[in-house]
Amino acid sequence: MSTTARGNRRGGRDMAALLSDFGHDLPTTPAPAREAKEPRSFKYAPRRGAARPGRGWAPAKAPAQAWRMTSDQAPVLWPFVSAPALPPTGAQMGVDQLSGGSFYCDPFGWVLRDDVTATNPNIFQFAKPGTGKSGTTKAFCNRMMPFGYRTLVLGDPKDEYESLCRAHGVEPFVIGPGLRTRISPLAMGPLGHGWEKLSAEEAQRRTTIIFKRWLVLVRGLVGSMKIDDQRRVPFGPDESDVVRNALQILTGYAAGNSTLRETTIPQLWELLRNPSEDLVKACEFGTRRQFLDETRLLRNALGELVTGTLAGLFDDFTNIEVDWRAPIQSFSLSRLDGLGDEAVGIALLCMNSWGRGLREIAEPGDLRIVVRDEVWKQMRLGVAAVMSFDADLRLSRGMAGKGGDIQFANLHKPSDLLSVGDADSQATMIAKDLLELADIKILGGQKPKVARELDSMLGLGPIAQDLVSGWAMQDKGRALWCIGDATYKVQTVLHPLEKELYYTNEAIALAL
Repeated sequence: MSTTARGNRRGGRDMAALLSDFGHDLPTTPAPAREAKEPRSFKYAPRRGAARPGRGWAPAKAPAQAWRMTSDQAPVLWPFVSAPALPPTGAQMGVDQLSGGSFYCDPFGWVLRDDVTATNPNIFQFAKPGTGKSGTTKAFCNRMMPFGYRTLVLGDPKDEYESLCRAHGVEPFVIGPGLRTRISPLAMGPLGHGWEKLSAEEAQRRTTIIFKRWLVLVRGLVGSMKIDDQRRVPFGPDESDVVRNALQILTGYAAGNSTLRETTIPQLWELLRNPSEDLVKACEFGTRRQFLDETRLLRNALGELVTGTLAGLFDDFTNIEVDWRAPIQSFSLSRLDGLGDEAVGIALLCMNSWGRGLREIAEPGDLRIVVRDEVWKQMRLGVAAVMSFDADLRLSRGMAGKGGDIQFANLHKPSDLLSVGDADSQATMIAKDLLELADIKILGGQKPKVARELDSMLGLGPIAQDLVSGWAMQDKGRALWCIGDATYKVQTVLHPLEKELYYTNEAIALAL
C-alpha cells in the first residue's frame, strides 16, 4: 500500500506523506533514551498479603484492636509520640528533646490559651545545686525583656544577678551592715502619692490596703522570733489590734489627717514602749501598766529585731530611688551571710513587703518577673512568713488588665516546703498548697531519693522519675518542664556570651 493510500485511510495526508510522493523524506527526531529506574529498596506488600502460596495471604483484613494504657506506658510502645507542641511565643529556651523542635516559654500567653492547661503564670523550679538552675532563670528573664517584661530580684542572697544587671546598664542595690542603703518595709509606695487629692472613698480603700500589708509584715516579723526551741512569739487578734492602732496613730490616720505620713519599725517599737493615752484607750486597756504587761512579748520581739537583725538595714526611711522602667532591678544580700539563715529570711520578708507596696499600683501593660531565690529561708520563719509568700503568689493573676507578675521561685528540693514546720502544722499545710499556685514547674537534675519525693507531691510516674534522676543529671540545663497536665523534656541552650554572663562558679574557680 502506498503512502498516499495510508494517509487517505487515516482521513487526510500529512506533510511527511506529501513530501514523500516527490521523493523527499523529512528528517526524524531521535527519541530520547529512557532513563533507567533505580531498583526499589523495599517492595510494599498488599494489605492482605501477596496472593501466592507461602506469602501470608489472608482472605480478610486484620481487625482493629483497642489498647488502654497510661501516659507512662504509651511511650514504651510508641516511643516517638510526644505531648502536643507548645505555640512558638515568648522566650526561646532551648530544644524539646521529644519532638526535636524549639521550646518556648510564655507563661501569660499560656494562661490566655484554651489549649494549654495552665491557669496561672507562676513558676517553681526544683533542681540540685550546680545543674543549671540559675542559668535557666537568667536566660528566661533576659529573653523575655524584648517582649516588654522587666525583672525584679527581691533579694539576691548570692549576688548571682549582679553581672546581668550591669550588662543592661543597671547597678544593683547592695544591702548589708555598714552600707548606706536603707529600705523601710513600712513604706507606703505609690499608694501614698497624691493623698490630698483623693476622694474619701479612695482614701479609705488605699488605707485598708496599706494597713493590711503592714500587718502581714509585722505578723511575720514577730512570728519569726522564738520563745524557746518549740514555741514562737504569738501574734493573735489582740496583738493585731495593738499594732493596727499604733500604726494609725503614727501615720496620723487616727487624728483624721488629710495626708498620711510614713513611719518605721523603730518608731512603732518606741510607741509600744512608751504608749500614749490615745493608744491605751484605743486598745481598750484600763491603765498604761496593763498595756505594758499585756504587750510585753510583742514589744520585746520587735525590740529584738530593731536592735538586732533589722539594725542598719530596715530601721530607717527608704533612701534609694528605684527606676521602675529599667529592664532589671536587683537587691544583693550576700553581705548578710555572716548573720545566719534566719537574718537572710527576715531580710527577704522585708523586701517582699516593700516590693509588694511598690507594685500595688501597676501601670497598664506593666509586666514583671519577680525572682525569689532561697525561698526556704523565708518560709522557715513560721506560718506568717509562709502566708505572706502565699499572698504574693495569688497576686499574679489578680493584676490582669493593669499589670502582672510572674513569680519565679527557686528551690533545691521539695523538702524545702515540708520543713517549714511540723508534719501536721498549719505552715506545712499551706506550704504544700503553694504548689497548686504554680502551674509551671521546672524539675532539674535530682538524686533518686529527691525524685521520689517529687513524685509523691506531683505524681510524676516512674519514667519521669528516671528522667529527673538520670538524663537531667548528665548535663546542665536539662529539666522536665511540667506545664499544667503536660510534660516536656527540655534542654536549655545558652549562647557562649550567656554562659560567660551567667557563670556562678567564679569563687570556686578563683580558689583553685
